[in-house]
Amino acid sequence: MRVVVVGGGPAGLAAADAAAQAGADVVLVDSEPRLGGQYHRGTEQHVDPRVRHLPLSTVWATEGRRLHVRTRPADSPHRTGQVLDADAVVLATGAHDHVVPFPGWDLPGVYTAGAAQTLAKAHGVAVGERVVVSGTGPFLLPVAHELRKITRVVALLEANGVGGWARHPWAAAGKLGELAGYAHLLPRVRTRTAVVAAHGEDRVTAVTVARLNPDWSIREDTRRRIAVDAVCVGHGFTPRLDLAVSIGCDIVNGFVRVDTTGATSIPGVYAAGEITGIGGAALAAAEGTVAGSAAARAPQPPLDALRAVRRGRAFAAALASAHPLPSGRHTWLTPDTTLCRCEEVTVRDLDAALARGAADGRTLKLTSRAGLGLCQGRVCGREVTALATTRLGHPLPDAEAFHRRPFATPVRLGELADTPLLPEEDP
Repeated sequence: MRVVVVGGGPAGLAAADAAAQAGADVVLVDSEPRLGGQYHRGTEQHVDPRVRHLPLSTVWATEGRRLHVRTRPADSPHRTGQVLDADAVVLATGAHDHVVPFPGWDLPGVYTAGAAQTLAKAHGVAVGERVVVSGTGPFLLPVAHELRKITRVVALLEANGVGGWARHPWAAAGKLGELAGYAHLLPRVRTRTAVVAAHGEDRVTAVTVARLNPDWSIREDTRRRIAVDAVCVGHGFTPRLDLAVSIGCDIVNGFVRVDTTGATSIPGVYAAGEITGIGGAALAAAEGTVAGSAAARAPQPPLDALRAVRRGRAFAAALASAHPLPSGRHTWLTPDTTLCRCEEVTVRDLDAALARGAADGRTLKLTSRAGLGLCQGRVCGREVTALATTRLGHPLPDAEAFHRRPFATPVRLGELADTPLLPEEDP
């Protein structure tokens, strides 16, 4: 049988290895030139030699378990295409940095935490000479750790408090060894504090930092301005759900719903890693092993991996509880704050669309233009949905519209014309 794994990070690597070891014919499709994803960037990773690895390749459309793939960058004159028909598909598409908007977040010099870490770790490039790191979650620690090797980090700000972890001591116990590696940073972390505005003309030159209430509303008497030339922000991660939504997988609370084997609501389609819940590389790899084994119909379940998944999901639940994104963050915004950077949609534009009766995700996109630009809502969709929910007073219906894309990646008209479609069924 053929198993196609999409994504070459920790979950995808583990899924491909497990499926190959179970005797399946495995194809691993990865958009990056090298295996490992963001977590292993800069370190060589390998996959079972029986796995057919397609680097610099993206699945741009799906028809059930038929995957349309393009290889090489979108602007390459040598781009090639192929169609992969699979008996089982494992989606391990990962997640990308999530950023909470604030006035000035679209200025040059404001980076996602992941981008800043990649530049520092893989290329030795500092994003600035006076850098502030702000957001929420443990990922801020390795980012600051890498930055401090090559530049000056003037502030490390955690928007939440530390009390959330006190409610989940056992879930966090397995991470104490990893945390010890960043012990030198812990005294520098200022909790319940965040960058709430960035300032500058052609690029960022200063930020406003403020203490926050538990709901993330600003304690007005604590605002102060700090001179910086770079800001690194990260407020957790947003799962890459394009293909899962395209295939028709059930999405619950923003993640793909899976059972204990990694099976989704669509027969023959499995999911692993950050698209099923944010819990770190160890959990992603364990989920990949479980999903890859199930997809290949391995005769024996991977018991060690199943136990690791249970432990990892307990940590993931604690992580979500300790580092929430409360709605008070919307008080940071002004009417002129940009929400959708691609289409330059402001808070005022979104409010106008809601006032005109846009009451579901699709209508809100069409009316406000948010999510209709180059990134197709990958950056802004989650925050646009959250702000609309706050304004409406109830969850925005059809919020999945910001993940629903006919084409998951750019494709040329000529390539589309040459794409073979599913054959018509016999009458």
